Amino acid sequence: MNNEDLKKLYASLQTVPAIIGRRNFTDAAVIVPLLETGDEYHLLFEKRSPDIPQGSEICFPGGEFDAAKDRSLRDTALRETAEELGIDRRRIEVIGALGTVLAIRGIAVDCFPALMRIGSLDELSIDRAEVERVFTLPVSWFGTHPPRRYPLRVEMRPRLVNKDGGITTLFPARELGLPEKYRRSWHGKDRTVPVYRTEQGPVWGMTAEIVEELVRRWRDRA
Repeated sequence: MNNEDLKKLYASLQTVPAIIGRRNFTDAAVIVPLLETGDEYHLLFEKRSPDIPQGSEICFPGGEFDAAKDRSLRDTALRETAEELGIDRRRIEVIGALGTVLAIRGIAVDCFPALMRIGSLDELSIDRAEVERVFTLPVSWFGTHPPRRYPLRVEMRPRLVNKDGGITTLFPARELGLPEKYRRSWHGKDRTVPVYRTEQGPVWGMTAEIVEELVRRWRDRA
């Protein structure tokens, strides 16, 4: 991915549609960091510290919206990235909005590609409480190494069986007069989870979906 590719990607990042029902999700945001290395751009990743949620996994910098600190989800992404990487937020140049990922665990994550105005990773002072290490991989590598997709099944459970054998009804299908099938667990179409096997470890799940979308936008504009 070079400077001409970056211009085409930029043009695709300026319009993002709204999501119906977003208020039911926790709002969060990430920066998708692009770092110029030689004659091409790399994606910058974090490996999370082991003792935090999703510990030891590879991700992009970001976090949950904080109404006391953030005016927008873009602010959230910039604030969290500046804190995690130990960088002045003025050195993070957001170039647009990639879109929103809806995570199964109930989080809506807005994604903002941004140019990192640094010469090398040595200029970062990462927060060791949250970040174990950082590394980069060329965007072009992801373009030539598509992810493998693994199947997962998400089930809807209208009731739970407690430890003592009692039943807790979550969704009163019978009371609502819905068909019998909704009184038992059901599932829709199985979904697949993308996994990139990189030399730095697996980039998977939500992070892989973000990378896949970035690569798709880049290629569609080529």
